[in-house]
Amino acid sequence: MNIVILDGYTTDERELGWQGLEELGEVTYYERTSPCDVVNRAKNADILISNKVILSREVLCQLDKLKYIGLLSTGFNVVDLEYAKEKNIPVCNIPNYSTKSVAQLTIALILELAMGVGRHAASVNGGDWCRCKDFCYRVQDITELDGKTIGLIGYGAIAKEVAKIASAFGMKVLAYRRSAFSDSIAKATSLEEIYRQSDVISLHCPMNKDSDRLIDKIAISKMKDGVLLINTARGGVVDEGALREGLDSGRIGGYAADVLSTEPPTADNRLIGAPNCYITPHIAWASREARERLISIAVSNVKGFLAGKVQNCVY
Repeated sequence: MNIVILDGYTTDERELGWQGLEELGEVTYYERTSPCDVVNRAKNADILISNKVILSREVLCQLDKLKYIGLLSTGFNVVDLEYAKEKNIPVCNIPNYSTKSVAQLTIALILELAMGVGRHAASVNGGDWCRCKDFCYRVQDITELDGKTIGLIGYGAIAKEVAKIASAFGMKVLAYRRSAFSDSIAKATSLEEIYRQSDVISLHCPMNKDSDRLIDKIAISKMKDGVLLINTARGGVVDEGALREGLDSGRIGGYAADVLSTEPPTADNRLIGAPNCYITPHIAWASREARERLISIAVSNVKGFLAGKVQNCVY
């Protein structure tokens, strides 16, 4: 079997290795693949492994030998699933590999907005404490989370992990999901109630037509003054222009996100350099432990396919 990895860099950075796949066939590894190189690099592949490389109908119809597509992600919007299904090419993703890591970063972002650890440490490193007349000082207000309300928009596996941790901090947990649910930690409620009651709002919904720019001027106008907003879902769930206006006016007390509408962002992105705004470069999924799980599941998916027992197929 010829196995081609089109863009393995962000997954393993050559530190973890692909020995599991190498036991199953001849592996050709590429750190990155530009659109113009996809067909040439993949034309002899029986098994194609991809993360963010676009596998459109136009590309796939030129890959006559292709029997299987393995994704190094949970999302599968980079593949033309309709074509793959027509040609009986399984497309298998990696579910739930980074749940705890994403929840961990979500909480880290909440704590940064509430405590300002990074801002205070930078101030000390800049010499401010040495120049201070008193034994302590603050560069921002510090917020105690106990007794505050967190609203979770989307209530899948990651949000449930966040709910458990937030509850341990003594927070009241509200959650909204389109389908009905009952839960021992989070109280199911409406979007309107989340906007109205929450001191912290954390986004965990998938990106689709219903969630596209869900957090817009109207939604922001319904929130508490000074609300803290967290986004580890997708950048497109927020209207970045409206969000910048909310930060500039103080309506939004702080925004922390691991995602932007375009990644990597352009230099003129409205949120870069905004007040009380913290952006990390899509790292929530990328703990070593999560990446080890990702590779392990990717190999297991290929083994299942070769054994005639396809798993994690997305259509």
